[in-house]
Amino acid sequence: MTDLLLRTVRRVGTSGAPCDVRIVGGRVEAVAPAGTLDPASADTDVVETDGAWLGPGLVDHHVHFDQWALVRRRIDVSGCTTAEATADVLAAVARTGVPDLVLVGHGYRDGIWPRPARRELLDRAAPGLPAVVIAADLHAVWCNALALAHCSALVGRPLVAGEDGVLREQDAFDVTAALSRVPDDVLDGWVADAVDAAAARGATRVVDLEMVFGLDRWTRRVHAGTDGLRVDSGVYPGELEAAIARGLRTGDVVDGTRGLVRMGPFKVITDGSLGTRTAAMTSGDGVLAYAFDDLVAMVRRAVDAGLVPAVHAIGDRANTLALDVFEAVGARGSIEHAQLLVDADVDRFGRLGVVASVQPEHAMDDRDIADRHWAGMTDRAFPLASLHRAGAELRLGSDAPVAPLDPWVSMAAAVGRDRDGRVPWHPSERLSALTAWRGSTEGSRVGVSVGDEADLVLLAADPLAVADSSALRHATVLATAIAGRFTHRDL
Repeated sequence: MTDLLLRTVRRVGTSGAPCDVRIVGGRVEAVAPAGTLDPASADTDVVETDGAWLGPGLVDHHVHFDQWALVRRRIDVSGCTTAEATADVLAAVARTGVPDLVLVGHGYRDGIWPRPARRELLDRAAPGLPAVVIAADLHAVWCNALALAHCSALVGRPLVAGEDGVLREQDAFDVTAALSRVPDDVLDGWVADAVDAAAARGATRVVDLEMVFGLDRWTRRVHAGTDGLRVDSGVYPGELEAAIARGLRTGDVVDGTRGLVRMGPFKVITDGSLGTRTAAMTSGDGVLAYAFDDLVAMVRRAVDAGLVPAVHAIGDRANTLALDVFEAVGARGSIEHAQLLVDADVDRFGRLGVVASVQPEHAMDDRDIADRHWAGMTDRAFPLASLHRAGAELRLGSDAPVAPLDPWVSMAAAVGRDRDGRVPWHPSERLSALTAWRGSTEGSRVGVSVGDEADLVLLAADPLAVADSSALRHATVLATAIAGRFTHRDL
């Protein structure tokens, strides 16, 4: 392991006085005024930073990494504002010739389309070719007739959609999983590219909640040299018993991965999504995946085996249910998303010690959809500041590919509640830069101190002194390191 000496850095969370930081054996061994530290050994890598800002590495607490790697190579329809425009994008690609058996787009948001999706639009867009468009929130897929037949064969059961050609929730998850089956070497190559891109934005760790258990895939990738991120790999109900049989507990480090791969949480989905209009609401709208007693039994089984629960809840009814489950089991863990809460539940997060694992960019993507489908309720949608005031621990993430795997995008959305020049949406729920930073760093740390593991990011500017959210969104990352080893370097 090569030691490192960073000269003339300024540490985030301090006055900014220049200092030297010496890293030995993957940990911060010394911090002293600039120009006063010597290299630990002859082969120490000495880097002059010219006053760059040094902070702890950044964490994306909720990603679907394989999907993110795949989406980076699929047809982007996220900018389409109608069903017709979405079909036109696929038609243009189809006319150029498609090397794959299936035309796959990603990113449609039909919650505010003036006219609904219709299967015949995709039939005309890609005649003779299966065409599938995956919703931005992953909870729905829009298919033409050939795609329905093709995907039915892939999943091994008939898939039935109405005239809109849309499959939702479990059907959609099964289709997305089937379309994600590509050769290991191909997917691993795409994942390696996505890892490099994440490191270039300062990420040192992700919590991977891919719906197919990924611990062994990540171990294989590290052995092959994809070592630019630490990964906590979660497990879902369908593979819970297999994980328990292996004796896996949340936080366990996988042998032979140099500390890079750990067992993640137990992830369970309780309801749908806002974009697909399947979030479970106190009004009775939406869907719940499990009855309360079944959910309690499942979470208790995981907790007793040493797995920390991470419970997906979008709608206010689903969040109440999730908190009820945590209270019944007497366990701590996280609620993933926490998008709409009744007032009484905000305080329960802090009281029960339940982490609010939130994705602030979703509020920017879905503000118009929320204003339409959650009309009169959006004062309690994405209530980040309210949760913070109530004592809840906030962890920020992207839910990539739903939003980009870029911690700065998440922080900017949390701090500004704005994007693209629009006025802030419910600005009373904005977070301070310090709170957003804590929610995005390893261990909720602010700065770098002696004894810390040297998972680090070097920045062109102080992230706690940004002038506006746009500057935060486009922060310049000069270097990223894991245990003092550069995973990205641009200085």
